[in-house]
Amino acid sequence: MRQYIAPIALALACAGSAHAQPVFDSPSPTAGSDTSKQANEMADKAMYKPVEYANAAKKGPALVVIPGEVKSNNASFTQKYGPNNIADYAELELGKANFKILERSDMGPLLNEFTLAYTMGDPSAARKLLQKGKFKTTKYVVKFDILKAEQVAQAQQGFDGRAVGKLLGVFGAFSGSMGGAQAGAVGETVVGSVQTQENTGVWIIGMRYKIIDANTTEQVATGYTEEKMELGAKGSSVMGVSSGASGGLTLDSMVQRLVQKNVWEIDSKYK
Repeated sequence: MRQYIAPIALALACAGSAHAQPVFDSPSPTAGSDTSKQANEMADKAMYKPVEYANAAKKGPALVVIPGEVKSNNASFTQKYGPNNIADYAELELGKANFKILERSDMGPLLNEFTLAYTMGDPSAARKLLQKGKFKTTKYVVKFDILKAEQVAQAQQGFDGRAVGKLLGVFGAFSGSMGGAQAGAVGETVVGSVQTQENTGVWIIGMRYKIIDANTTEQVATGYTEEKMELGAKGSSVMGVSSGASGGLTLDSMVQRLVQKNVWEIDSKYK
C-alpha cells in the first residue's frame, strides 16, 4: 500500500502547483538587501489593488467607452497621458463591474466619427451614427476626463551639521586644554559630517465621468472625484555613510485609482 501513497501525494502536489500563479525572482544584484526590502515595501503600496464592486453580481447594460480628454495644463501629465490610456483602464474596471463592454477596436472608424461629432457639439450627427452597426445595442456611452493635475503643496526640512560642528571646534579651542581642543576637533568632524534632507510634494488629480444616453446623446449623469498624489524623498549622510529613499504613486497608478472610484459610483448608481 505504501508504494502507492508517495506517487499519489506527488501527483496531488503537482496538480496544485500547476494551477498556482507564477512567481518570479528578481535579477537585481541588491535583491534581499535592506535597501531592496525598503524599496519593495514602498512599491507594494503602489501596486494595483482590485476593487470589490457592490453590484458586480448584477449584469450591467452594454456600453462604449470613448476616449476622454486631458484638460490639465500640466505639461508632464499631458505629455505622458493620452485619452486612450484612460479609456483602457476604464474598460478594464467596467468589465470587472460586469458591464458589457463593446470593444472600441471592433467599431473602427465609426467610433472616431461619433467621438468627433459628440465633442464638436453636433448631437444630430452623433445620433445618426449610434443607429449603425454595433452601436445599435449600446445603452450608454461613457467618457472619462482628467480636469485637474496640479501640485498644491510642498514642504522640506533638513539639518546641516557644519555650522554646529564649527561651534564645537570654537568651544574646544576656548577650553584652554589640549584634551578640550582634541575633543572639540573630534566633535567638529563628527557633527559637521551630519547632513539630512527631506522633501515632500503633494499633487491633486481630479477626474470626471460622463454617462451619455446612446439613443438621445443626452447626458444621463456625471460625477467627479479627486485624489492626492504624494511624492517624497529623504536622505542622510553621517561620516561619509549615506542613505536615502524616494518614491510615491505614479501617474499610471493615480489614474487607475481615480477610474476605480468613478466606476464604483457608476456600478452603485446606474445599473
